[in-house]
Amino acid sequence: MARSRRATARRYLMCPPAHFDVTYSINPWMDPAKPVDGALALAQWEQLREVYRSLGHTVEELPCEPGLPDMVFTANGATVVDGRVFGARFAHPEREPEAEAHLEWFAANGFTHLHVPVHINEGEGDFAVTASYVLAGRGFRTNPLSHGEAQEFFGRPVIGLELVDPRFYHLDLALAVLDDAADEIAYYPPAFSPGSREVLRRLFPGALVATDDDAAAFGLNAVSDGLHVVLPQAAAGLCDALRERGFEPVGVDVGELLKGGGAVKCCSQELRV
Repeated sequence: MARSRRATARRYLMCPPAHFDVTYSINPWMDPAKPVDGALALAQWEQLREVYRSLGHTVEELPCEPGLPDMVFTANGATVVDGRVFGARFAHPEREPEAEAHLEWFAANGFTHLHVPVHINEGEGDFAVTASYVLAGRGFRTNPLSHGEAQEFFGRPVIGLELVDPRFYHLDLALAVLDDAADEIAYYPPAFSPGSREVLRRLFPGALVATDDDAAAFGLNAVSDGLHVVLPQAAAGLCDALRERGFEPVGVDVGELLKGGGAVKCCSQELRV
């Protein structure tokens, strides 16, 4: 029987894809030989922004900068918990300037607890927050040493999870938080090492397990307010499974942005204050 669900208003940081393009390849989804339709990417991004607003959420905008085509993926730029901003340090030089742009925005918008990281981490790409834990990915981008650094800064238990499939190079491609207050998640077990799968099974015995097709459609790169789950519309099977649990899936078309290796969550950094 589906649970009774309740949405809570959220605040997101997004960056318009004015300079979005695929001119290099730093993940398996990026192919510079495939042309990008910039106008379509912007239209899809604007649709996503309007979906959030229609659900009662606030969207702040980070100004885009020339020469940073991946800046649209704001989730990678920091992790914010209790108003404390844990900055990013990118693994690839192509994205390094994004970290400073994010911290400058936070400093200019009233955030006073800012941390410039020592170790490589790619923000909410590899950090997922629930009421009880900060789940932290490692294996492709984020340095495991950043997990302890984040735990000291946030004062919350950080649970390290090993990613083993390069298609799911960030945690937010393999795991989604569905109800942060209730520690409810969805994840794709084959993306994780055997030990990390067992950790997830023990911590989240009732988790929704995604299929191969839905994971490959970036269905877990989703954003939830506790009731509405915004996700790529191609993840049809996951939409059905969410409805069975009492969630209201909201499918959006982000096909052009997928060319950069990101979808709904990648474009949405949650500002938890």
